[in-house]
Amino acid sequence: MLLASVNLNKRLGASGARSNLAAWLREHGAKIVLAQEPFKPADRTPPALGGFTFVGGDGHLAAWVSEDLAPPTVSTPAPWVQRIELEWLLVLHVHLDAYGGASRAAQLAELVTMATAEPGCPLLVCGDFNLAPRPADGRFGEETSAFTTEAERQALQQLMQVAGLVDTTADDVPVFTFERIFNGKPSRFRCDLALLSDHLTATTTVTVDPSVRSGSAAFTDHSALLIDLPLTLQAAEPDDVLFAMSELTGADPASTPTRREYQPHKTAMSRQAPSPASRAVTEHLTGPLDVRSVLDHGCGRGADVAHYRSAGLNAEGFDPHDDFGWPRPQQTGFDLVTSMFVLNVLPDPWQRIQALTDAASFARPGGHVVVVTRSPEEITKAAADGGWTNHHDGFWSSQSKGTFQRGIDPGEITALARRAGLVPAAGAPVLTLPGVCHAVLTKPEA
Repeated sequence: MLLASVNLNKRLGASGARSNLAAWLREHGAKIVLAQEPFKPADRTPPALGGFTFVGGDGHLAAWVSEDLAPPTVSTPAPWVQRIELEWLLVLHVHLDAYGGASRAAQLAELVTMATAEPGCPLLVCGDFNLAPRPADGRFGEETSAFTTEAERQALQQLMQVAGLVDTTADDVPVFTFERIFNGKPSRFRCDLALLSDHLTATTTVTVDPSVRSGSAAFTDHSALLIDLPLTLQAAEPDDVLFAMSELTGADPASTPTRREYQPHKTAMSRQAPSPASRAVTEHLTGPLDVRSVLDHGCGRGADVAHYRSAGLNAEGFDPHDDFGWPRPQQTGFDLVTSMFVLNVLPDPWQRIQALTDAASFARPGGHVVVVTRSPEEITKAAADGGWTNHHDGFWSSQSKGTFQRGIDPGEITALARRAGLVPAAGAPVLTLPGVCHAVLTKPEA
C-alpha cells in the first residue's frame, strides 16, 4: 500500500497544482495522501482531490484516502500532528514549527510520549520536521547551516532510540528535500522525513521524489516521500447496495469471513506424534539450558505438551482458541516458553509482537523463549504452488477459512522479540530443522 507524504506549501487551492498532484498520485498508484500545509489555513473547506476522500485535517495537516478504501480513524492530538490508525500501523503525521528550535525540541519530546503510549506498536512518523537530522543534512551556501540546534538533534535521536525508529532516507550523501535561495545563497535541507519501526524496514520501501518540485508538472517546492508499506487496507463499503449478499442468498453471514475475520486456529495440525520442532527442543535445548519446566504457548491440540511431559518436564500448554481445551494457566515463571508456528499465522507485526509479549510474560527472569516459524522460502513456494493471494506482508493461505501465512526469518523474529522485551540468548544451541527458522531468546533479569 503506497502512502505519499508531501508539504504542498498551501498550493492545493490552485487548480493547476491540484491537477498535477492528482495526475502524480494516479501515476504512482498512491492510496493515502498526507499533506503538510495543503491549503491556506483560512480556507475552511478542503479542496476536492479527484479519486480521494478527505478524512481529516485542516490547512496545517490533512489526509486523504483513495475512494475505494474505508476511511481510517484520524485524530488531531495537537495542531502540528495527526494520529492516523492504518489497520495495525500507527502513523503520526507531523509538521513541526518552522520558526523556533526550542518549539521543535518540545514537540519532539511530545512525540516520544505519543509514540510510546502503546509499547511495541508498529509506528511511522512522517512529514516535514523543519530541521536537519544531521549537520550534513542542512547547508547554507557551502557551509553547514546553523538553523538546527543541537538540542533538536538530541530530541530527535531520543525519539528514534526510545521508539525504535529508523530514519529511512538517511544516506551517506544527503538527498535534500527542500532548496531555496535565501540572502543570495542556496539553502538546502533534508527535512521531509519518514521514521519507521526498525522491524518494518525490510518490508517497506521509501523513495524520495524530487520531480514534484520542478518542471511543468510541479505542484510544490518540497520533494515528496513515497512509502510502500506491507499493509492491506479494508475496502470501502458500496454506498449503493441495499442488501448484503447473505440476505439475498440466505447464507449465514458468519459463514463468509470478511477480510478482518482471521482464524489462525484453523492452521493447527491434528498431530498423533510430537512435532519435529518439539523433539529438537528436548534433544538439543532442555539439557544445555537446564530446563525443567515448559509452557507451549499457542499449543493447538497439545501433542507437543504431551511430548514434553513424556520427557520428564513439568509442561503446560496454552491456546487462546477455547475449543482446543488449553485455558490460560495460572502458573508463570517457566524455565522455557515455546512458540511453535504461531507468529507466521498472525496477519500483522503488531499481533506478532503482542503474542511474543504474552509468551514472555510466562517465562521467569533469565528464562528462555524459543520461537519457531516457517521459512520465507517455504512460504514463497507454497504461495506460488497454491495461488495464494497477497495480504499485508504475507498471504491468505485460504481466504474462505480466514487463514494467513508469512515466512519469518531469524532476523525478523529477533527484531520483533526485542519489542517484547526479549534478547537473543548468548551461546544457545542451534536447532537444525528443514524448512523452518528459529530463534532462542532470553528474558533479561530484572
